[in-house]
Amino acid sequence: MLRSFLAQVFRQVVRNRSTDVNFTLERSINRVQLLGRVGQDPVMRQVEGRNPVTIFSLATNEMWRSGDGEMTSTGDVSQKTMWHRVSVFKPGLRDVAYQHVKKGARILVEGKLDYGEYVDKNQVRRQATTIIAENIVFLSDNRDKI
Repeated sequence: MLRSFLAQVFRQVVRNRSTDVNFTLERSINRVQLLGRVGQDPVMRQVEGRNPVTIFSLATNEMWRSGDGEMTSTGDVSQKTMWHRVSVFKPGLRDVAYQHVKKGARILVEGKLDYGEYVDKNQVRRQATTIIAENIVFLSDNRDKI
């Protein structure tokens, strides 16, 4: 692991010295963890000339109590559900997700955020936010078995 990191740094230094522009090596983080329930059974799609991808939706909930802010408050409990589009490109994980992720299952998805654009069927340019899954932890089969 250290050897591959050093090789990567060496390649970057060589690239930087071969150009007139002075670059600084810096690390950044694009990391997402979502714990929620699957909203639909996954689908596998393949665009011509590209590797297949497994896609499914994941719901996460945010809950809060309105009122004076204390935990023993008699205020109303409110909930907001957010839907996330999850794409799985890694070959082994892609196939496991397609076969074993089911609607209603509680899972933990670890990955990164990806922003992109597409043109819909009405030729309108739209923006999309996707979670690119790098790991999936299965916490339950589905809502009926909890």
